[in-house]
Amino acid sequence: MTNGIKIFEKVKEAGYDAAVFFDEISQRYLTGFHTTDGIVLVSEHETALITDSRYFEAATIAKNKGELEDDCTPYLFTTRALDVLSEHIQKKNIASIAFDKTLMTVAQSEMLIQALPKIRIGSMSAICAEARRHKSKKEIENIKAAQAITDAAFAHILKFIREGVTETEIAAELEYFCRKNGADGMAFDTITVSGAKTSLPHGVPAPIPLTKNAFITMDFGAKYNGYCSDMTRTVVLGKADRDMQQIYQTVLTAQQKALDCIKSGVAGCEVDNAARSYIYSEGYEGYFGHSTGHSLGLEIHEEPRFSSAWKDKITAGAVMTVEPGIYIPGKGGVRIEDMVLVTENGYENLTKSVKELIEI
Repeated sequence: MTNGIKIFEKVKEAGYDAAVFFDEISQRYLTGFHTTDGIVLVSEHETALITDSRYFEAATIAKNKGELEDDCTPYLFTTRALDVLSEHIQKKNIASIAFDKTLMTVAQSEMLIQALPKIRIGSMSAICAEARRHKSKKEIENIKAAQAITDAAFAHILKFIREGVTETEIAAELEYFCRKNGADGMAFDTITVSGAKTSLPHGVPAPIPLTKNAFITMDFGAKYNGYCSDMTRTVVLGKADRDMQQIYQTVLTAQQKALDCIKSGVAGCEVDNAARSYIYSEGYEGYFGHSTGHSLGLEIHEEPRFSSAWKDKITAGAVMTVEPGIYIPGKGGVRIEDMVLVTENGYENLTKSVKELIEI
């Protein structure tokens, strides 16, 4: 079953003949092709990819090579995409369409209504989001490939880290390695922080040399065929003192406690609590502010989540990060992050890099 067919069934159940998508992520999910301009229309027998001359030839080649979703057909627009959409809707005898109100702008919805005055147009929430929680075999293969590049980059960077190297140089080297070894690009802006800056969960790399006998946190991920990976490792340049060792071991144990909870049917808040309660019990209450994990795929942050607010059950097929941390302002911090595939009875860890404390 194609992604378009899955989404059409949901749209039909809501009382519409078709659904229209303007955003890049939904379009790629539904077609298997990346475009920055165009419209995708999902109807009963077809997912129409309406795009311009910058992408049409590439989309046609991808279609002939079997790289698009089976029900996807590319269409070229030379004037306005909305004109081609209108013509297509008339040919298909479509009387009603839905758009995703969580993704479409007010301006886009107004243009849509103006372009299709005879069509009943309504809105739905998060049309593709629920389906995207469960990753297909092909999606999992892409995520694994992205993580394999990320793991290799970490092994490489351990040989690169030395006195005199700056945070920005480490970030640049990680990104260069990923690109050179098959990545489309990075899944998000690489985080490389050292010393006291490791207390900043989303700190920005700066052209400052690494601090001796202090933590270095690297949070990064490659992207492969549009799919993201995400990994964090914290290492030490020099030697870790007793307090640093204790913080690191607390985070590592907390992560394992969270991992031990994971299986299909567990609530996201249960996994979060497993890590959080342990960190708090060790005297670090107030020093772990973010959630324990999130899903990812075409986007780096997707649903579901391992957070105190996520009461719903997480089912097999979800790809999740597990990333507890401790952050002490002015001193530093530790985060350890793996990416796992939730299975019926547990999980498969897609992250292969070592987690024991590394001193360089």
